[in-house]
Amino acid sequence: MAPGSTKPYRPPQLPAGTIDTTDPDSRLVKTFGRQAIQGCNAQAAVGEHQILVAAEVTVDSPDFGHLEPMVDATERELGRAGADSPRLVVTDAGYWHKRQMENVVCRGIQVLIPPDSGLRTSARPGWDGGLYAFMRRVLSTEQGKALYRRRHATVEAVFGQKKFNRRFDRFLRRGRSAVRSEWRLFGASHNMLKLHNHRIAAAT
Repeated sequence: MAPGSTKPYRPPQLPAGTIDTTDPDSRLVKTFGRQAIQGCNAQAAVGEHQILVAAEVTVDSPDFGHLEPMVDATERELGRAGADSPRLVVTDAGYWHKRQMENVVCRGIQVLIPPDSGLRTSARPGWDGGLYAFMRRVLSTEQGKALYRRRHATVEAVFGQKKFNRRFDRFLRRGRSAVRSEWRLFGASHNMLKLHNHRIAAAT
């Protein structure tokens, strides 16, 4: 081979990695404190009264990068229902994405996301000043703390209802579109139960 020339590429005899032959759309999904499993990442946008507004399915394990797509989905669903766009978006630290946060704020929607996960005792290296410091100051105020605490009583409660009360801890269908339909069907049934319970409470 002549000096400076490129060595021709030779593909391996066997492809690297593994694939799920029964559901090629799925991926290895990592969750904190648990072993990685083959599956999908279910995303949900929930209103202050635990009504599931938008439900999407991705194959990416982390929540990073899904903030703006979920805001898009939320605005789309609210628009179809003739409702106003959200005025505030509150998520956990996994959704921190500076560019997407700025894009959402430019729409007139406030964003409240902690730059540090609850397990950290100090700031992440390099995550100081600018938006990081501003968000920490906002979250340290009484109003910021109160708004962020409400997240646990909204979206976390919906996932708890799904997994523990209704025993919906895994998808039964295969393929991203089918799983997305299943996830949305759960969302519709969840909202119907909420409406049913609200009407019973109002009647009594």
